Amino acid sequence: MVKANEVVSKALQQTLVDLIALELQCKQAHWNIKGDRFRALHLALDEVVALARTDLDEVAERLATLGGTPDGRAETVAKTTVLDEIDGGVLAVDKTYQLMAEKIQQVCDKIRENIPAADEADPVTGDLLIGVVGGLEQQAWFLRAATE
Repeated sequence: MVKANEVVSKALQQTLVDLIALELQCKQAHWNIKGDRFRALHLALDEVVALARTDLDEVAERLATLGGTPDGRAETVAKTTVLDEIDGGVLAVDKTYQLMAEKIQQVCDKIRENIPAADEADPVTGDLLIGVVGGLEQQAWFLRAATE
């Protein structure tokens, strides 16, 4: 069995907290958007949430499999995610398409930053992270394409 080294553990933990933050922010936006194309964005954000939930579970379980301890506590997520909070209250649909595409891309960029070292240490983890980025980038594209 491969044991998680520090590089692999950090990459998986960072991905975990960023996916949790992304999921929460997508739900926050999902509940508070208003405007033209509301329904389309409402449903699109649910797709991102579903993907993030599946991915974060796989990431956490990979970390646990390698002997690490996944930390998805609210305080840990708030302190360590790359994502800044989104505004509270009502969010305009047109601005939220772009905002959430940017949030997804931020998560992808951070994961990509960690892939080379994680992949070198553990190719299975590298493959997992590559798959996460692939799915998320597609969702970001869907959101961007809706406003072009």
